[in-house]
Amino acid sequence: MSTTQIDRLRELLEPLAARQGMELEDLTLTRAGRRQVLQLVVDTDEGIQLDECAELSRAASELLDAEDAMGADPYVLEVTSPGVDRPLTQPRHFRRAVGRMVRIRPTSGEDFTARLLGLDDEGLDLEIPGEKGRRPKPRRIVFAEVEQVRGEVDFSRKDMPEEEA
Repeated sequence: MSTTQIDRLRELLEPLAARQGMELEDLTLTRAGRRQVLQLVVDTDEGIQLDECAELSRAASELLDAEDAMGADPYVLEVTSPGVDRPLTQPRHFRRAVGRMVRIRPTSGEDFTARLLGLDDEGLDLEIPGEKGRRPKPRRIVFAEVEQVRGEVDFSRKDMPEEEA
């Protein structure tokens, strides 16, 4: 799909998401046979609920039809959240992940998993889980030493105390 159409759709849908208290994280448009599939990935600091996705989907569908933004071809609209294992690339992604487990790929050395305790402009404060009954270890890594960070599924998540969150 053309960049112009993607840009137009983003210009149309980003304000709609913002009015509903959401950030439009990503927008993709692909072909599936004769149909187009428009996927909106949205998020908030508190996460997204299914009802919120449904509400945005209804409003986006009405807007897209009113503006004839998708043209004459049939389309499928999907509104979703980014998912737990999404790459963390923006400061807001890291803020939302505080207290969660993340997978770090450093620019050198091996990948490792740690709990994100906090962050500032220079880097991340982490806690490496202890193994075989050992205590967890604090670790600091600066952004310049990070190639990629992804969220990890965490069944043992401990909610952060209110003053730290």
